[in-house]
Amino acid sequence: MTLSMDIEEIRNKQGFIVDMDGVLYHGEQLLDGAREFVQWLEESGKRYLFLTNASSHTPLGLRRRMARMGLDIDESKFYTSALATAQFLDSQAPRCTAYVIGDSGLHFALNDVGISMNEVNPDYVVVGETRDYNFDKIANAITFVSNGARLIGAHPDMTSPGEEGIMPAARALIAPIELVTERKAYFVGKPNALMMRTGLRMLGVHSEEAAMIGDRMDTDIIAGIETGIETVLVLTGVVRRSELHRYAYNPTWVLPGVGCIAGYRYSGR
Repeated sequence: MTLSMDIEEIRNKQGFIVDMDGVLYHGEQLLDGAREFVQWLEESGKRYLFLTNASSHTPLGLRRRMARMGLDIDESKFYTSALATAQFLDSQAPRCTAYVIGDSGLHFALNDVGISMNEVNPDYVVVGETRDYNFDKIANAITFVSNGARLIGAHPDMTSPGEEGIMPAARALIAPIELVTERKAYFVGKPNALMMRTGLRMLGVHSEEAAMIGDRMDTDIIAGIETGIETVLVLTGVVRRSELHRYAYNPTWVLPGVGCIAGYRYSGR
């Protein structure tokens, strides 16, 4: 199948679930073709949702971040692992309490559904990515989990990109707690199908009418496959075409960048 035929099939989808880092931007730099893609989504009347495992930011924070890069995107178009974690806990144990290791996005999401912060005897220990991480917090979490608190990770990413390079993410931060307590965390974010199914409900489309667009095989693409959604791998992030043989599964389509869907031409690709 030619690239043009691939793109036509993708364009015919009614709904798009789109990862952000490595698809739209790196750090604070908008990627080539991202602006054209977002404009195409709007002009074509497509339903779309930007889905991210990053739990640090609120939808308002993400809107402001995108605005700094020159894109005006409504808060309703963002869904984070922090929001997914809050919804999961609210469905499991409404009005429960939690000891949280994470940034403001995770705290706000939990507060918004009525989950109280508890540093004495919490029902849950919840961990997301954060720079505010130290021995005392690990020790507290270990004590609470040993005493019966359930261990939740906002997402299973081991690393995340940072201005200084690769940074530890939720799975890396939760690992000491798992090792000491011998309890396995439950991870809510991608590739957990719970987050993907929520995204589909928010879009109001069936799985066969949607596409998942991402730059990571181990979260974005596998999440789409396990939810029954056709997938688009873009090569602007962490995975190179030459690395695809390492995985036991394939994306439906592989594109140089998300801008291809909007007709943007990538030089040298």
